[in-house]
Amino acid sequence: MYDYQRDFIEFAMQQNVLRFGEFTLKSGRVSPYFFNAGLFNSGLDLVHLSRAYAKALHQSDLHYDVIFGPAYKGIPLAATTAMALAQAGDNRPYAYNRKERKGHGEGGKLVGAPLKGRVLIIDDVITAGTAIREAIEIIREAGAEPAGVLIALDRQERGKGPLSAIQEVQAEFNIPVISIIRLDQILNYLKDTPGFTDQARRTETYRQAYGV
Repeated sequence: MYDYQRDFIEFAMQQNVLRFGEFTLKSGRVSPYFFNAGLFNSGLDLVHLSRAYAKALHQSDLHYDVIFGPAYKGIPLAATTAMALAQAGDNRPYAYNRKERKGHGEGGKLVGAPLKGRVLIIDDVITAGTAIREAIEIIREAGAEPAGVLIALDRQERGKGPLSAIQEVQAEFNIPVISIIRLDQILNYLKDTPGFTDQARRTETYRQAYGV
């Protein structure tokens, strides 16, 4: 685990973005942890989050031309990550879409830089993959190609079938999905940090039951 990943786990816990207990998911599974990126809701939170996205992206060595943030959650993520990259000396264009097509002014559904070449999609998590599929459709309609997806957390958890939503996206579109952290890294952090023995045990049990 890199330092930025350990720092991100600790910051997520401090902000209650990453919590431990008993949480019933939409799938009906009772998870020992919950990750709610919506609680990154201040300027300082976005500074930490965007810097972690930028570091994960640099670590991946992915080639891309434009950053795309799907409406709505992806819009601030794309904008702030582009800022963090620029501050690190890597100035990249970004764009996002409207939910509704604008009929006046410049019109259209896309705002920001033109979608061309290889486009990186940024979001918080991939639950069912629906938002990512919609983003890829928008990118291809613009004449560009998806380069990959950047998210905050890979739960490494299978869906109704043997694959996770992330694995399904990777297999269907043949693109990488990059995450700041994965569940196995959270688990390693819990095992290595005094005071989290019970959380580590319960997370390990859940991982064995539902992990990929």
